Amino acid sequence: MARILIVDDSPTQLLGLKRIVEKLGHLATTAEDGAAGVDTAKREIPDLILMDVVMPNLNGFQATRTLAREPTTKHIPVILVTTKGQETDKVWGMRQGAKAYVTKPIDEKELMQAIKNLLPAAA
Repeated sequence: MARILIVDDSPTQLLGLKRIVEKLGHLATTAEDGAAGVDTAKREIPDLILMDVVMPNLNGFQATRTLAREPTTKHIPVILVTTKGQETDKVWGMRQGAKAYVTKPIDEKELMQAIKNLLPAAA
């Protein structure tokens, strides 16, 4: 069982993502914005992070970049889960350190596959 941090400012999205993570048999923790997500990741060192992009305080691109540059969290794979579906957004997200990019509305099978693909690297 992996520990997955879900960072999203929408309570509805947090619930939906948590349900998907738990369906895969993993433990989910949540944070409601990018700054809280970075703090939680540094404190709890999850196995994987699902990160929204459009959030207050620190957006998902900024939070991902911060985590990728931090020695204690740079090994944690980040999947950006966002409504920002332009190719330039995807390229930018991957340049910030994300390992995968899933657009909303979420295709549950696509997200589950991305999680499965990245967890062996985190274990």
